Amino acid sequence: MAQTRQLGATGIAVTRICAGAAAWRDVDDPQGGIAPEESAALAAALFRNDTVRYLDTSNNYGIGESERRIGAAIRAAGGLPVGLVLQTKADRHPVTNDFSGARMRDSLAESTERLGLDRLPIVFLHDPENTEWDLAMADDGPVAALVAARAEGLIGHLGISGGPVDLLARFVETGHFEALITHNRHTLVDRTAESLLDLAAARGMGVLNAAPYGGGMLTRWPVARERYAYGDGAPALIAAANEMGRLCAEFDVPFAAAALQFSTRDPRITSTIVGMRTVADLEASIQLDEVEIPDELWTALRAVELDPSTWQDAGRMLER
Repeated sequence: MAQTRQLGATGIAVTRICAGAAAWRDVDDPQGGIAPEESAALAAALFRNDTVRYLDTSNNYGIGESERRIGAAIRAAGGLPVGLVLQTKADRHPVTNDFSGARMRDSLAESTERLGLDRLPIVFLHDPENTEWDLAMADDGPVAALVAARAEGLIGHLGISGGPVDLLARFVETGHFEALITHNRHTLVDRTAESLLDLAAARGMGVLNAAPYGGGMLTRWPVARERYAYGDGAPALIAAANEMGRLCAEFDVPFAAAALQFSTRDPRITSTIVGMRTVADLEASIQLDEVEIPDELWTALRAVELDPSTWQDAGRMLER
């Protein structure tokens, strides 16, 4: 059976790896996608898997295609499998960028219909950096709408998911949220989210760290992908990644295993979201998390000098 951890105070048990379904979109999508048959096979594998029992999606992934495919898989399985945790995110309108409370209600309704569920177990307010703080916190804003939806039982638990750590910290401190997702900001080469993780863990929140590979840079050595997250990686960041990859090779440890376990071994992090497209990705993630990594390698990796000016939120790290 899967080894699980409690997601903060929600009472929900989740596995240390969460399958990310952001790429479950049409193959002709500008961001690239996968064939429906591939995602259907992966969903079926997740539904019967005994190690990864956690699935993450969002209203706007593939303009709803990710949720539609998950909904189809749920129907094919005769319902959401017992013990599998599904979470989605409430999003701004994909065309108008409307981020109002009314839009959040529409987002929930769309997700409920696509997934075929009467109630959404966990919902995250997604990418609040796309609105202004005062608008987000207004009486008719997105936070109030989602808090009300939780009180009404339309959603089970409420989280916050986004980019800039200083902004996320402000939302964490409101006390409205039970879980946090940060992405691309806690990896082998980028420690932007250190204080944010401390803050969320101290408040007893469930903490999810997404994109442990930084968008692909940290999966193999020598580094073949010089983009980090959503942009070009700085030379110093690429150099640090190559040095860490070299150290992993010296210890005969896959670079990707160290990148993944840097997150999964962190006691502050409840689960790590790994983007998956195929059954092979699921199998590889499980194997990488099981690789034995000696303490000597972790010591060597920690000794690699990092340049904070190359991190995602350079100049915006929290001082708390």
